[in-house]
Amino acid sequence: MTVSVANVRAHSEYERTIADARKDGAGAIIAPMDGEAFRFRAELARLALGHRLPGVYGDAGYAQAGGLMFYSSSFAHRLQRAASYVDRILKGANPGELPVEQPSKFELVVNLKTAKALGVRIPQQILLRADTVIE
Repeated sequence: MTVSVANVRAHSEYERTIADARKDGAGAIIAPMDGEAFRFRAELARLALGHRLPGVYGDAGYAQAGGLMFYSSSFAHRLQRAASYVDRILKGANPGELPVEQPSKFELVVNLKTAKALGVRIPQQILLRADTVIE
């Protein structure tokens, strides 16, 4: 597998970047986790689909907007864990002595409408493990 990174500075570059990636032989895209990309998630998903590129994203909003799938640690769980740390610090714990935690809860969302449009077959084992399947 070869990974290529495209530095996209503005959403106006999405169309060209995705078209170039497809032309250069890309088999899929992974969208960045940033505010600009999230803001234009529906456009990114539409462009990826239009260029027949499956996309894996770091936020469920992408799959809900038409992206193929989302897989990442649970945002809600991360917020709960952060609140726990804030609580401990406010009660006097030394932040430097608190352990670093690895994510322990992950979420998987699969968009079957997009999979069908791309001609991608999602294995049954993946569908059974998915937290949400968009039909």
